[in-house]
This record gives sequence, structure tokens and C-alpha cells, in this order.
Amino acid sequence: MNTLEIIRAFGNEFEVAGLTVNTRIDLLEKQIIEFHPRSVVVCKKYKAEELRIKIGDRCKILSGDEGLIEITRRGDYDILVSALVGFAGLPPTIEAIKKKKRIALANKETLVTAGEIIITLAKEYNSEIIPVDSEHSAIFQCLNGENPDDIRKIILTASGGPFFRKDKSEFERVKVEEALNHPNWKMGSKVTIDSATMMNKGFEVIEAFWLFRLAKEQIEVLIHPQSILHSMVQFCDGSIKAQLSAPDMKLPILYALTFPKRYYFDGVNTDFKKISGLTFFEPDFNKFECLKIAYDVIGEGGLAPCILNAANEVAVEKFICGKIKFTQIPDLIKDALNSISNNNSSDFESIMESDLRTRDYLLHKYN
Repeated sequence: MNTLEIIRAFGNEFEVAGLTVNTRIDLLEKQIIEFHPRSVVVCKKYKAEELRIKIGDRCKILSGDEGLIEITRRGDYDILVSALVGFAGLPPTIEAIKKKKRIALANKETLVTAGEIIITLAKEYNSEIIPVDSEHSAIFQCLNGENPDDIRKIILTASGGPFFRKDKSEFERVKVEEALNHPNWKMGSKVTIDSATMMNKGFEVIEAFWLFRLAKEQIEVLIHPQSILHSMVQFCDGSIKAQLSAPDMKLPILYALTFPKRYYFDGVNTDFKKISGLTFFEPDFNKFECLKIAYDVIGEGGLAPCILNAANEVAVEKFICGKIKFTQIPDLIKDALNSISNNNSSDFESIMESDLRTRDYLLHKYN
């Protein structure tokens, strides 16, 4: 939606080649009428059939994982905004890289599960990866024109989610609707739960590890409840650069689409006179276990990040469906990491197999 708002604001600059949805064909139908994409993908095949009846031959309708691969393989586009939630975003992103396209990367799991593959392929095919996450976009902007060897550390900010001020003893009683009530950002259910557990930030640490090629000790996390300062870079001389703006995803999306240029845009206004203060706190790794697990997984390497991601997806889905407690999310993840073998492979087939094996293990054990 945010990307389409940007395209709407810059109608003469961009054209929509394709769109994808999971099941929201009512929304997609309106988008087809407005933006005239050549192709669309509906992930649920039965919904794709419904859409065909509704719109006839307005555009080509594809479906399922095969449709996602086909639409990216076609190559009739310049930029892929990779914003699918979860592991599903990995295969089409790889196809777009092989087509030498710019990747506006909003899907965390792509780098979390297959960082080495993605970075290697991007270099091989001369494909740009421009991060869309507000934190990584901030780091990317701060590093523009700087020598990477001058980086002392990067500092990723985190809102702290809805439970930053809640005592860990209260986590046992957390309800789904509480976890979905993010104080600053409007996101999908899965990403919002990840923010509540701070796994979202853990994923971002792993992403930063691959995007900026730093040691995990050079990647710091700070809680910043106002979500105004999106991230910082500290250089070898001690100076710090930061990127600030009101919390709105349209800005990093616009930057990813127009880089290295900046376009005039008045859709997001940041008025510091109305901001009472900016505060920062260290994260509590005991309270937010998922963040610590993510740091530990970087050290393990191999298939551990893939196992982490698959286990988290299963755990979050079970929590949303009311099958486990909020406190069990890190428990399921640790169980999978301890039980699924990590053979230190990093090829695509091993990653796919590890993802399926992890999901199968947890779905059977915690049925």
C-alpha cells in the first residue's frame, strides 16, 4: 500500500508492472483498475479463480509459488519491491537478482535465511540491494559517501514494541490483541508480533550483518520509543551520523526507488517543535529472549538462521491462533535450534530442506 501511494504521488516517474497478494482480491481488483499492471499473482489459487471471474482479461492472473517465480522471471520491470512476508519472499527475490534488477528489500527473511547466497548472487549479477526497512535504510543513507573501513559500529534503534515497559512476569498473560497493538507502526500481524517479541530487531541484526559486512559486535541495538531516529553509524573518529524522520515507511520506500537521487516529497512531515523528547535505553536480553537468540545464531552460522526463521514463523502463527502462550514463542525457537541439525551448508537446496524440516518438526510436536 505504501509503495502504491508513492507511485500515485509520482505518476509520471513509475509504472506498475505487477502486483501480488495473498487473498485480498477485493483490494487487488481496485489496484488493477487504477494502476493497470500487466500481471498479478494471487498466492491462494482458489482466490485467483475468483479474480478471473471478476476482471476477465484486464491483465494476466498467476497464482501460487509458481506465479511468484514466473512474474519475477519475466523481467519486464526495473525494480522489485520484495515485501512478501516470511520465507516465501526468498525464491522470487533470487529470480529478480538473476535478472539483474534492483531489489528494494523489505522482506527480512530473505537475508536472514540466505544472506550469503543473496549477497554473492547480487555481486555476481550486478544487482543492487537497497534496504527498505527504516533502520537499514537509515544506515544505508548514513554510509552514502563514507568509507566502510571507517565504521566503528552501527546502532539499530527499536521502538521496544507494546511491551517495552511491561515486566517479564506479566508476559504469561499477554493476549494476542495486546501484542498486535504496536504504539508507532501499522504493520501486518506477523511483523507486529515479531516487534512485540523483538525478534523483528533480531532479524534486523542478522540483515545488517550481511548488508554491511560487519562483525556482530559492531551491531548494537538501542530502544528508542519515539521511533524518530531510525538508526545511527559511529565512525572511527567517534562522530555519529543519524537519519531522523516521523515514523512512516513511505520515506525509505521512496529512497529505495529513486536512489541515488532524492525527489521532492511533502507526504511526510517531521515537526521537531511537536516532539517532546528523544529517549534511548539498552534492551533487556533476559526479557526479550528472541533478540539474544538472533545474536547467538549469527555466531553459529550455517543453517541456524534458516531454522530460527522457520521456527519463529511457526511459533508466531500458533500464538496468533491461540495454540501457545506468548512466552512459548522463544521456547519453540530454542527447541528447534537444539533439535534440527545444522550442517553448516549454505546452498539453496539445503536451506529449503532445513526450512521444511523445522516446520514439520514443530507442527508435529506442538500440534
